[in-house]
Amino acid sequence: MTSSAVITVTDAGIRFRRNHKGRRSFKDLFSTKARRSKPNEFWALQHVSFEVHPGEAIGVVGRNGQGKSTLLKLVANVLIPDEGSVNVNAGVAPLIEITGGFVDDLTVRDNVYLTAGLHGMTREQVAAKFDDIIEFAEIEDFLDTPYKHLSSGMKVRLAFSVVTSLEEPVLLVDEVLAVGDKSFRNKCYRRIEEMLAEGRTLFFVSHSEGDLRRFCSRGLYLDKGSLKLDGPIEAVLDAYNEDYPGL
Repeated sequence: MTSSAVITVTDAGIRFRRNHKGRRSFKDLFSTKARRSKPNEFWALQHVSFEVHPGEAIGVVGRNGQGKSTLLKLVANVLIPDEGSVNVNAGVAPLIEITGGFVDDLTVRDNVYLTAGLHGMTREQVAAKFDDIIEFAEIEDFLDTPYKHLSSGMKVRLAFSVVTSLEEPVLLVDEVLAVGDKSFRNKCYRRIEEMLAEGRTLFFVSHSEGDLRRFCSRGLYLDKGSLKLDGPIEAVLDAYNEDYPGL
């Protein structure tokens, strides 16, 4: 591992079961026998290795079901690899799932404090940023509304606003902005550009080549559970389009 690397992924792999009846137990994590592939299991990712340095903006490219979201969840420590290792030497702000960390029956106000707190912010820190979070999310009239009554667009706005207020060095963004309206997406994109200008590190999953080119200088091309190419974003997109024209 290079000493300056903020993320180091070494020969990482993770497998899942094809049905819900045979979930792996906690004991399986420590059992050599259990870690071997079984007939009803498949490798979502295998033998993936790369390093990320501070300030890099990386676009993750690939068809649906090729492990893009799984890779981000490994970096966020939401998932644990079955083989190899994932070392992250900085705080991570994950915008992976719209509802991640939010509780349906709590109000918007309570959810902001809860979710930011789960990511390490103190109550005082949340209070200092609360008005800015709500203003950016454009939900001033819904502070005391239960989260479950928000539209999907409102949930995206709230999640993005909370996560980008965390000031973590690494930002993970996984397709969720596709749900928001165009004007808010542009607002989010301006904030991402501001964060990159501050030297933050970005992992960005998107099917929009325009967005990938706008933000990212480097690309990771995942195909059939493997890292097929790691290189400049233009070369990665060219390789993907050559393999899957018209997608």
